[in-house]
Amino acid sequence: MEVLHHGRPAAVLRGAAAARFLVDVENEDPQELMARITGNYKHGNERTAKKHPRNLRR
Repeated sequence: MEVLHHGRPAAVLRGAAAARFLVDVENEDPQELMARITGNYKHGNERTAKKHPRNLRR
């Protein structure tokens, strides 16, 4: 399974990782999950934005 970003491969998942991704994508925020998989995750602003009152409803 390939994770694409603007039509280009960002990550390739195989075996157990691909199966776990398909299960997790239904239960979590897909964008956040793909960011974690590709390694482009939580540089600082995502942590603070998640706790902002405007985003608590999500």
